[in-house]
Amino acid sequence: MNTPLTPTEAVVRDLAPTGVLRVAVNLGNPVLAQGTPEAPAGVTVDIAREVAARLGVPVSFACFDAARKSYEEMAAGRADLCFLAVEPAREADVAFTAPYVVIEGVYAVRADSPLRSVAEVDRAGVRIGVKRGSAYDLYLSRTLREASVVRGEEGVDVFVAEGLEVGAGIRQPLTEYVAAHPELRLIEGRFMQIRQAVGTRRDRAPETVGFLRGLVEELKGSGFVRRALERSGRSGELVAPPA
Repeated sequence: MNTPLTPTEAVVRDLAPTGVLRVAVNLGNPVLAQGTPEAPAGVTVDIAREVAARLGVPVSFACFDAARKSYEEMAAGRADLCFLAVEPAREADVAFTAPYVVIEGVYAVRADSPLRSVAEVDRAGVRIGVKRGSAYDLYLSRTLREASVVRGEEGVDVFVAEGLEVGAGIRQPLTEYVAAHPELRLIEGRFMQIRQAVGTRRDRAPETVGFLRGLVEELKGSGFVRRALERSGRSGELVAPPA
């Protein structure tokens, strides 16, 4: 059995300079976090508590309904730790670990839509509803060639409200939504893999970032991440492979 990773005093001071580990949590992704701002739960919360325990400091949570708000909290220096999808647009401000969870971005369309495959979506005249600032908003904004992105508070809401051709989202909640709305269907396959990672500010010391990266690998390998997912009613199969 491997010895649990422990941080040096320098890492503790660097990662929790106020004496409290300040964590930004995105409650807008129900795969990773659930509950309320007063009582958050889920795999991200469990990982954050474990990081704080290793540091030997208390933890505080700032909860948001969108990834972009968690990112803004980190970029502004009000958070020490965040849980976001790895995207180039975020890496200027955030140093990421390898992913701890990999989820899928998928498309929803109306049942009578002529669009049948992911490849068919990227064509002129197709408008895709996305959640503003989400990982799939950033990804589609930089990869689409013909289709256009329409942003809203929720991708599926703007898709329905504005009569768009396609709605984008995370597989699990979008699957549940489509199951409750028989006039819609999912397009088979995924348009992206969303690599969810632990992040801290880019200006952290290399030793600090190294500690976080090593800890994430330990928590994946020990089954911690799988058990945390399953406790929150999510599939343990979402655990990312070793870095």
